[in-house]
Amino acid sequence: MLKKNPSIAVIDIGSNSIKLLVAARNERGQLAARKTRTLDARISAGISQTPPRLGDAGMTAGLGAVRELLAEAEPLAPAKIILVATSAVRDAANGAEFRARVRTATGHDIRILSGDEEANLIGAGLVCDPALAGLRDFHVFDLGGGSLECIAFRDRRAEQKASLPLGCVRLTEKFMPDPAGPFPAGAGAAVAAHVREGLAQSGFRFGPAGMPAVFAGGSMTTTRAIFAAQRGQPLEKTPPVVTVAEIRALFDRVAPLPLPERRRIHGLPPARADVFPVALATILAVAEAAGVSEFRHSLYNLRWGLAAEALGKK
Repeated sequence: MLKKNPSIAVIDIGSNSIKLLVAARNERGQLAARKTRTLDARISAGISQTPPRLGDAGMTAGLGAVRELLAEAEPLAPAKIILVATSAVRDAANGAEFRARVRTATGHDIRILSGDEEANLIGAGLVCDPALAGLRDFHVFDLGGGSLECIAFRDRRAEQKASLPLGCVRLTEKFMPDPAGPFPAGAGAAVAAHVREGLAQSGFRFGPAGMPAVFAGGSMTTTRAIFAAQRGQPLEKTPPVVTVAEIRALFDRVAPLPLPERRRIHGLPPARADVFPVALATILAVAEAAGVSEFRHSLYNLRWGLAAEALGKK
């Protein structure tokens, strides 16, 4: 039996980063964060191999991040702790080995989410965002290291969903032979064509041009953080709407830079600098396919959906 207003700790083991959310329902029944933290671990290095495999260094970094986040959640005494993994562990031939390492070291099992479950939970998290309460019909996109999640909402219910192997780590390994160098000439067009093909093969149907679109995930958070740094403001104080023109201008600025210079961009975490040009190219391809001129950014995502699922309705 859960105590009144219990908190739930969720650790999301993503392809590029590992994230913690400790959340509880407030007196109005809304989910409220008690703690959030993100650690870059890049467990997905090598995910584009055939077959995909997790490297030992990535698994070691991932385990270290999980242990650190568990330690940070402990003082908040969550009633339940949930560990989930997505594309990198799901697709890797040795994903079970990483799962066993975590269980042995921490005593916690990892729930491996299917692509369908991942998309459903991202959608469930997005509808917890009070800033999106006025949206009825809209698209949701979430770009991770291993996959791109696409969801179409009609009357605030997920009508379509697709989980596609179009994550920024996966596509960087495919289209940038030397991530330390500038983005290769022509690679943007190649990424865009690959994304268009993946969307077409998935059968995902976009609504009318201009239908509101929400973008979640680390790549859009990083984009907004760069704009926040340019304005000398914390991310939370900046407008949540990011235009496609702004994203294209940022891509044009970032793409010609070698990795050491990208790592010096304020707001861009150094650990993400290698995959960031491909991430921007992918976002631009999604914008073109969806026929939108702007995205609404939300920090409510998979972890929020898992917390909502675990806590049930108020």
